[in-house]
Amino acid sequence: VSQDQSPGTPASKGEFGFTVLTASDPAEKAKKLSAELANGRLAMMAIIGMFFQDGLTGSAWGDWAAYTDSPLRAFENELGVQEPVGFWDPAGFTSDGDMANFKRRRSVELKHGRICMLATMGYITPEVIGKLPGYLSPSAGLKFADIPNGLAAISKVPTLGWAQIAAYFGFVEFSGGFADYKTGTPGDYGWKVLTSSDPAEKTKKLSAEIANSRLAMVAIIGMFFQDGLTGSAWGDWAAYTDSPLRAFENELGVQEPVGFWDPAGFTSDGDMAN
Repeated sequence: VSQDQSPGTPASKGEFGFTVLTASDPAEKAKKLSAELANGRLAMMAIIGMFFQDGLTGSAWGDWAAYTDSPLRAFENELGVQEPVGFWDPAGFTSDGDMANFKRRRSVELKHGRICMLATMGYITPEVIGKLPGYLSPSAGLKFADIPNGLAAISKVPTLGWAQIAAYFGFVEFSGGFADYKTGTPGDYGWKVLTSSDPAEKTKKLSAEIANSRLAMVAIIGMFFQDGLTGSAWGDWAAYTDSPLRAFENELGVQEPVGFWDPAGFTSDGDMAN
């Protein structure tokens, strides 16, 4: 409060006259200040993690084993509990410790993950090996080669084609049933590809499926955003010329690998004063 921090003043940029991270070389100074921002962000995450760790285990450096009251212990030996985060449920869906609900969600996770793995490959494969030969719609004279990759394909596929795709989705969905998590193992529909006579090897393969499924769910959403914003399935950020974030892409703290990262959209108005 002893400093004027109104827009445009040195204090509004974090300069309070106590200069430690500086250099006569502008590039070296920018490097030091960027490092300060990176370390500051890491520290904000770290201290909140320490507070939670302390509050849950009773010690500033508490061991997870000391948190004996956690309902998550009911699931800590399930498939998908992998390093480095262990059992990770930030939204608290499993906080009630209900196994039936856990199995239902696991079934849904596997189903969505498998669809997303196929969808991700569907994005990648035409770019790598090309399109199928022949016609998608002989009556309309529409070849597979005429269909663009990515979201642009939605408007090019005939309505009857989408109806056939939706019908096949329905067939697959209903033929497998919805009781896999009630009567057996979530995601087990009798079509066993990832299996082994060795229990340890089978667990490893099924855990890998879940890990790849989670990656694919994130990947396909990223591809949709990239396609929607740049107009191309493999669009370059440079093609998204309308982004208000360009006003800040050369600021301190814009670092690889994410570049200018503002998932909450605080800077979406492009207001430099804010």
